[in-house]
Amino acid sequence: MSELLRLARYWGYRIATAESCTGGLVAAALTDVAGSSDMFDRGFVTYSNQAKIDMLGVSPEVLAEFGAVSEPVAAAMAEGALAHSAADLAVSTTGIAGPGGSEFKPEGRVCFGLALRGKPVLVETVEFGALGRDKVRHAARDHALGLLIRAMR
Repeated sequence: MSELLRLARYWGYRIATAESCTGGLVAAALTDVAGSSDMFDRGFVTYSNQAKIDMLGVSPEVLAEFGAVSEPVAAAMAEGALAHSAADLAVSTTGIAGPGGSEFKPEGRVCFGLALRGKPVLVETVEFGALGRDKVRHAARDHALGLLIRAMR
């Protein structure tokens, strides 16, 4: 975390998070660091589809077409976090931590969005597998933090 803080200070970036399946774990990890107010602007926990629409401006049509656990929704969440904050960099998480899932959207699938102001949004999906709810959520948190670090290197 100290590297993330150092890089954000170096580039002068403020960070926002838009989280669904991680339920605020990314924001909590960022704010656990002393001095994080230099880099952290705000976090959105948008667990329901309606929260994604209301707080981040995610299109109901995109949610209906692709479902909440999808790269288009992860991208829209990251873009929405930038649009509704003073941040320069935003990361989003949306996935199925478990238990459950389906043949098409299995447990452990998490979609990530990474938005840097003025650049195209990057998205990726990671299949963590059926590790159990807690482990999937923490693995997704760690992956999101890694995305933020890589974006600033």
